Amino acid sequence: MMNMIFKREMPTANVIQEMYPLSEDMRRRKKENDEAVRAIFTREDHRFLLVIGPCSADREDAVLEYIGRLRRLQEKVADRILMVPRIYTNKPRTTGDGYKGMLHQPDPTHSPDLLRGLLSIRKLHIDALEQTGFSCADEMLYPENHRYLSDCLSYVAVGARSVENQLHRLTASGLDIPVGMKNPTGGDLKVMMNSIRAAQHSHTFVYSGWEVQSAGNPMAHAILRGYSSKHGTSVPNYHYEDLRFLYELYRTSGLKNPAVIVDCNHANSGKQFDQQPRIAKEILHSMRLNDDIRSLVRGLMIESYLEDGSQSPEEGVFGKSITDPCLGWEKTERMVLELADLL
Repeated sequence: MMNMIFKREMPTANVIQEMYPLSEDMRRRKKENDEAVRAIFTREDHRFLLVIGPCSADREDAVLEYIGRLRRLQEKVADRILMVPRIYTNKPRTTGDGYKGMLHQPDPTHSPDLLRGLLSIRKLHIDALEQTGFSCADEMLYPENHRYLSDCLSYVAVGARSVENQLHRLTASGLDIPVGMKNPTGGDLKVMMNSIRAAQHSHTFVYSGWEVQSAGNPMAHAILRGYSSKHGTSVPNYHYEDLRFLYELYRTSGLKNPAVIVDCNHANSGKQFDQQPRIAKEILHSMRLNDDIRSLVRGLMIESYLEDGSQSPEEGVFGKSITDPCLGWEKTERMVLELADLL
């Protein structure tokens, strides 16, 4: 017997997509965005990628205000930087407690409502595409749920707690957009490299009640996010020596399109969000010092929102993270413009 209550049957991804469809113009724009992001990983485009935005999406109006500002900033740096906004609608929790994202709680001050959550996260991604032209990034926390958003996204990340999971790896192998595999929280880069290898291969597996065959994803790549030591302290892995080590792992791996996106927050910053601009500049400095590093590092991941820091959901400050602390807009804008100058 299963010790759970089946509350209601959820609509399929096809039903949700029919309820909130993409227009032809949005499909065209999304295809253009996909091609631009892919070209960075295939090195046809030498611009720098920034996957940037809130730690987790919490309310549509604040997220759309933030992404609207990103669009205006993108126009200023378009010759050197390509931005993909983060709209992370699922939030992994280490202990299972706390806010789990808009999918679970479309209103973070109310009880979970996953049906309303599914509708809310699809509407948010579609509104972002329609209003700003950005097709965004999301974390694939639940592989079975990816199809609800698959026609909206241009980038997907597999988190540090999910990267060893077989279904995440196999699902990533069936996507046609870049998928970043984070190093696990324990820091073992071999785990991350194995996940990239698995995602780049073809597989036959069960998905959404079907036997499916994936083609393999040649744009699966590494994300370095730091890790936790056995004593629970944060250990960064973005330094020059770390990037050289990863380059050597790739060199002997035979993997396609060697690439890394460096996460400037999480354990790399010790969750000191205001250190992200300094870390970003150090990574660019390492790229200037070494051509191998320069060829490997394709971009950065930045946690940024309208206001500095974080808050509890009850405080209700517009555009301030209710999960991990984020860099506020003024510091974000300054950082992006400085990075463009350095590039």
